[in-house]
Amino acid sequence: MSDAQDTGLPFMKMHGLGNDFVVVDARARSVEVTSALAMAIGDRHRGIGFDQLAVIREGKGDAHLEFWNSDGTQAGACGNATRCIARYLLDETGRDSLHLTTARGDLYAVDAGDGLTSVNMGAPFLDWQGVPLAEEMDTLELPVEGGPVATGMGNPHCTFFVEDAEAIPLETFGPRYEHHPLFPERTNVQVASVIGPDHIRMRVWERGVGLTLASGSSSCAVAVAAARRGLTGRNVRIDLDGGTLRVEWREDGVWMTGPTMHVCDGVLTADFLRAAS
Repeated sequence: MSDAQDTGLPFMKMHGLGNDFVVVDARARSVEVTSALAMAIGDRHRGIGFDQLAVIREGKGDAHLEFWNSDGTQAGACGNATRCIARYLLDETGRDSLHLTTARGDLYAVDAGDGLTSVNMGAPFLDWQGVPLAEEMDTLELPVEGGPVATGMGNPHCTFFVEDAEAIPLETFGPRYEHHPLFPERTNVQVASVIGPDHIRMRVWERGVGLTLASGSSSCAVAVAAARRGLTGRNVRIDLDGGTLRVEWREDGVWMTGPTMHVCDGVLTADFLRAAS
């Protein structure tokens, strides 16, 4: 980060349905991100604030994406950030499809028309080791009150199907299960109400972040969990606090489609970077 500490660090602010991100393009310059720097940028009072920090790097595909939570931990996947960055790169290149890489693996994005962007988040992990869970068990109904479903989407997810998602106090409910001993890497927690065979209302407590208006990987996990339970088909509308996504579980992976917004560009000052190091 020494160069940036002398010159400042450009960034972009983006969001997908209110799920907000600081994005750093590190393809043309050396940028080292540490846990301390991620937490400093993620501070909504003293930094910029975000649900995730995303870094664009050169990769074997069109770009490699790296994700950090606001608590300074890394995440293997972030669906809405991937869509936001995919839209930025699609506009930059004038292309209609991209090959991206992440810690979760290879992801593919396409221009879905009408300003929407689709990303294939890959095949879900349905076995206990892929989630991962602490021990072998049936992921379709965990031995936990409420019988939630566990799903891996490059990060762990725990989905509770409830009568009224809006009635659940996620501020206390979420952290209770984020740190449940069944999840050695902690977990994202969703509460979901099935409105119809192709319609779900969902709210999210995000691992390492807390309450969030939307979560792409969580939406994928809920769609998969609902289809596995026989509650919906494999193509669903998911209404989150911040807006609506379409999720389709296809043979080649879980596709997520929705809007994105590039809010503004800015520069983190050299003084800020030195203080955060």
